[in-house]
Amino acid sequence: MDPEENHRGWAERSGDFSPAYYADIGPNEVTETLATVFDHYVSTDAKILEVGCSSGRHLAHLLDHGYENLTGIDLNDESFEVMAEYYPELAETGTFLTGSLEEFAPEFRDDQFDVIYSVETLQHVHPDDAWVFEELARATSDLLITAENEGNSPVRGRGDAEVSYVNDDFPLFHRNWKQVFSDVGLAQLLEEPGKRDTIRVFRVI
Repeated sequence: MDPEENHRGWAERSGDFSPAYYADIGPNEVTETLATVFDHYVSTDAKILEVGCSSGRHLAHLLDHGYENLTGIDLNDESFEVMAEYYPELAETGTFLTGSLEEFAPEFRDDQFDVIYSVETLQHVHPDDAWVFEELARATSDLLITAENEGNSPVRGRGDAEVSYVNDDFPLFHRNWKQVFSDVGLAQLLEEPGKRDTIRVFRVI
């Protein structure tokens, strides 16, 4: 699967793992852990970007916790129609961009956001587009937070595979996230494994 095909699959996605799918699930364990991390490290006036925000379940939870300067990017323009239905206050008050991370990241100013975070999105970035990780590090003035599937469940072991396919459908690229962001100048402050994802908090040094 090349990068364009990878993007197209997410931009046109319906059914499982679509914006409506995630809106129906709503907040989950990762949402709650993120809120705890934000409460500890982040002031409520921080400029926050979620990469791959889908219909906004995590951002909506942050809004409920007093964070108001919220921006989201998603490939699937249905995300924001679903958001308007499920999380109307977020849709009205946030800033949202339809398109790929690879499209927007080079346009971000240095230190444009105080916090950038991603939930199960960076793991789908094609190896040809791995340059975007350095762009994210450049665009945050303080924190970068990842919540990616690192094979925590006993039935999701990775072995030495660099990529696997979810339901024989879309690729999940396996990376050492601590190494990825250490290599672009960030320091890991926290590693919190969950049932499915590992949350890592990185800080600009």
